[in-house]
Amino acid sequence: MNISVLDKVALGRSWNPKAACITTLALVFLCGAATGALVMNLGHAHLHQPGFDIQAGRTLYFERLQKELDLTPAQTEQLQSILGDFWQYYRTVLSDSKSRVEQVLNEQQRQKFDRLLEEAQQK
Repeated sequence: MNISVLDKVALGRSWNPKAACITTLALVFLCGAATGALVMNLGHAHLHQPGFDIQAGRTLYFERLQKELDLTPAQTEQLQSILGDFWQYYRTVLSDSKSRVEQVLNEQQRQKFDRLLEEAQQK
């Protein structure tokens, strides 16, 4: 088999090992990034469920209790009442505590404090 110089040059240009390696690495990286983004998107909802201080969080928490503890209807009613009282107490304590803290702070500090509370609720 006799390959001419022109054939060798044409073959050399059509397949560059360095370019092929860079392209392969780039594709592997992009596939990994896409897979990571997909996994984070699917798992994100489970990582950041609403807190029990809002209605959606209370509902999720109570549904979990019902399921895992296999509550009877009577137990369900009693726990709803008890937890409702707890959540009302929790809101009252938070509100009173915030008011007491704000009495100690000046206006600029109160604004920063409110911002910190908002950031904490978003996490």
